Amino acid sequence: MSGRPEVLFPLFGELTRLVGVGPKIAQLMGQLDIVAPRDLAFTLPHSGIDRTLSKSVKDAVLPGVVTVEVEVGQHRPPRSKGGAYRIVVQDAETAFQLVYFHARGDFLSKLLPAGQRRIVSGRGEVFDGMAQMVHPDHVLRGDEADSLPRFEPVYPLTAGLTLKAMTKAASDVLTGLPDLAEWISPGQKAKEGWPDWRDALRMAHAPTSVADLAATAPARRRLAYDEFMAHQLTLALARAHRRRGAGIVSAGSGYLRNKVLKSLPYRPTAAQMRAIDEIVGDMARPERMNRLLQGDVGSGKTLVAFMALLVAVESGGQGVMMAPTEILARQHLEGLQPLAEAAGVVLELLTGRDKGGEQQAKLGALQSGDIQILVGTHAVFQKDVEFSDLRLAVVDEQHRFGVRQRMELGRKGAGADVLVMTATPIPRSLALAQYGDMDVSVLDEKPPGRKPIQTALVSLDRLDEVVSHLHKAIGEGRQAYWVCPLVEESESVELMAAEQRFQRLRAALGEGVVGLVHGQLPPAEKDAAMADFVAGRTSVLVATTVIEVGVNVQNATIMVIEQAESFGLAQLHQLRGRVGRGDQASTCLLLYQAPLGETAMKRLTTLRETEDGFRISEVDLEMRGSGDLIGTAQSGLPKFRIADMEHQAGLMAIAQSDARALLVEDPALTGPRGQAARVLLWLMRQDEAIRLISVG
Repeated sequence: MSGRPEVLFPLFGELTRLVGVGPKIAQLMGQLDIVAPRDLAFTLPHSGIDRTLSKSVKDAVLPGVVTVEVEVGQHRPPRSKGGAYRIVVQDAETAFQLVYFHARGDFLSKLLPAGQRRIVSGRGEVFDGMAQMVHPDHVLRGDEADSLPRFEPVYPLTAGLTLKAMTKAASDVLTGLPDLAEWISPGQKAKEGWPDWRDALRMAHAPTSVADLAATAPARRRLAYDEFMAHQLTLALARAHRRRGAGIVSAGSGYLRNKVLKSLPYRPTAAQMRAIDEIVGDMARPERMNRLLQGDVGSGKTLVAFMALLVAVESGGQGVMMAPTEILARQHLEGLQPLAEAAGVVLELLTGRDKGGEQQAKLGALQSGDIQILVGTHAVFQKDVEFSDLRLAVVDEQHRFGVRQRMELGRKGAGADVLVMTATPIPRSLALAQYGDMDVSVLDEKPPGRKPIQTALVSLDRLDEVVSHLHKAIGEGRQAYWVCPLVEESESVELMAAEQRFQRLRAALGEGVVGLVHGQLPPAEKDAAMADFVAGRTSVLVATTVIEVGVNVQNATIMVIEQAESFGLAQLHQLRGRVGRGDQASTCLLLYQAPLGETAMKRLTTLRETEDGFRISEVDLEMRGSGDLIGTAQSGLPKFRIADMEHQAGLMAIAQSDARALLVEDPALTGPRGQAARVLLWLMRQDEAIRLISVG
């Protein structure tokens, strides 16, 4: 099936073929992302106007839309140029006026001849004690009454595009809708009581009440499901395509894992054990693993990832763990070192800083298989990095690793399994939309012994108190992070703020007590400042952006975030997670500039009330919307016209399991429902997916 099916041609034709749409209107529709009749069909009314006939304007709630039958009385043209043209009319109980500006008298006397009856509908209001209707939306003869919708749909518009033009064009699209074969499974459709596709669109464009505009109305729910289904089919095809790339069976004996488990001073949580089992199961299969390990700050992802790396080693291969920055790579190395020693495996670090002989030696050891587990940065992608037998790549995803990089890494080991770790708890709906091609393991328990972090909101006016509190804590041997405000548009302002805060804290707390890291520091200086803090030579670390603070310092128990209102919720939660890593009680102070706006206040109080990253991410999603949550530019999130990712996560989950089930039954989509699903993919512009089937 090389091109778009013929049945869809009319939906993808020119807009100018529609009734009343010329080049100008087509251009205005383009501003609403409507470039083909198909887009107009999926642009549903967002509200409606009740035009039920009333007896009199006296019964109506004014100001508001009212529809009444009237007898037309006297016309009163304007006294001066630009004045109002008034027409007195009488309904069943009272007289009122119709008001027109810049209108031609001859036109109005034809439209509303004195002495005749007409139905008028429009916005009524009271002016100088008398009811009036300015520029009625509809003026009809009694025999035309049926053409007035009792409930008139209102579409999204843009300057210059009228509701009339939009309604006319939409109704033209609806009359020409093709009859498409059903792609929804009969069971699912019957259970939900959904209409056919064509009927669903027609119903959604002709609401009869406010209830029909709700996302829960059967017609709308069906159309939202269709969008989700097309998206999830695309992801499922990508997943099947990747799995067809044969993987390697890595079945470990468990002897290395047991050594590590015996050496641990605690028992892993049930969630950790469950995730390890899921991964071990995937690695033992002949298809490639593509799994997302999702867990909050401090939920113990490192241990799970290391156990997976050991499966690779137990089965005679190698594993690699990738981090987005050098500092994080070093931190992973430190975290894994004791585990590697317990297991007796060779662990090495490779970063862009490795040069000359040392680098050559590492590359040689990798190629011969002497290095069993490698921790690295992007340097691992370099051409001359070759593994003897790469079985597993663990990617520490900070949303900087898209699908493309995941595939790139796969090329280093043709059948290597992939495990992606994310410390950003993502609401279920977003996880499905962004990682729907992956299987997901969730760590939703905290390891024992973690003390809750006390979070407090403190106004910047009380800065001196905070500094003296800090002075006391340092005296008791504790360490603190001080994060400077986030200045989106200017690095230099951010830098100045950090430098100034550093100088002032140094003056207050003493020489040699305070360190500073920021993005502009040469890497060697940055590492030195970090190392001093980790070793406890400095007690306070002043830092700009979050990224630099991916460090794990057990003794750090205080996190001060200056102008906390300039950060997003997820960022604040990540920052707070940098303390509370040891067994001492920790505090996080959110310093804010009063007065706080409503949304900033909600962000900071949410943080104060909960440490549950998943709960925080849901609030974040409600407040910001999905695009902002992961940065629209690189989020790769689909744009849905009808479906709402934030509020219809359950429907998305149903679509995901339906899409996967359909591909199990009919992998090449050649059966009757499979063919219908192909049409759905074309309809939803999922050309990428169609390419995957044809390639398959």
